[in-house]
Amino acid sequence: MIQITPQIFIHDDEIEESFIRSSGPGGQNVNKVSSAVQLRFDAKSSASISETLFNRMRQVASHLMTKEGVLIITAESFRSQERNRADAKERLSEVIRKASIVPKTRRPTKPTYSSKLKRMDKKKQRGTIKKNRGRVSKSDFS
Repeated sequence: MIQITPQIFIHDDEIEESFIRSSGPGGQNVNKVSSAVQLRFDAKSSASISETLFNRMRQVASHLMTKEGVLIITAESFRSQERNRADAKERLSEVIRKASIVPKTRRPTKPTYSSKLKRMDKKKQRGTIKKNRGRVSKSDFS
């Protein structure tokens, strides 16, 4: 069982791991051993993932998720299968942890009176600078 937050747990039977050949480091070992891990987690049908959490997971990790709601993580950074397996599980928990944070709702505010005055003063200053620009006449040189 993997604990993501104090409220969210994922059972090991909900995670499906398959081992594939890695393109990462390993020398000639790469050609012989399947050290990369492809982790599949069906977030849509998981009992520990609520509907709102699933929707936020879709936003956070849309590039890792299939249309059916299966999260696929491939880890091939390390030479050993165990380290890749731990890396994949950590990345899965990081995605769920990010999705579990509820974003603050934005409350629209109006600009203050002084900020309006400052903006108008800056606009007037800029306008006078532009107004003072003009063509240079020959009388200015003599």
